Amino acid sequence: MTARPARLWQQAEGALVLLAALSLLWVLGLPFPVWLAVAAFFAPDLSFAFYAFGPRVGAAVYNTVHLYGFGAVVALVAHLNGLPVLAGIGMLWIAHAGFDRMLGYGLKLPSGFQHTHLGRIGRG
Repeated sequence: MTARPARLWQQAEGALVLLAALSLLWVLGLPFPVWLAVAAFFAPDLSFAFYAFGPRVGAAVYNTVHLYGFGAVVALVAHLNGLPVLAGIGMLWIAHAGFDRMLGYGLKLPSGFQHTHLGRIGRG
């Protein structure tokens, strides 16, 4: 299998994760205002700031918060502790990771922000 079909499969998987997370959140009911949902959806990208400490630290932090499992743990622990707002934020975190994968943005490699597990992003 070449890299192109593998990348397309991962992008399709990201789209399905995005759709599933948003659908589940919709079915369960959005426990906060839409403005907070939009802010929570894009919050994982704030981890980009850790690149100020170098590419290895930046990649490690960025990747940690862009794992599907990170949002899943947040959502599950919050749900089990009766914290619907935090559970909703966890679902949006999962949706964000799926959105990034769908657009072709993968987990970052320590060699640089443009180098991902899905290939190089940007121009060049």
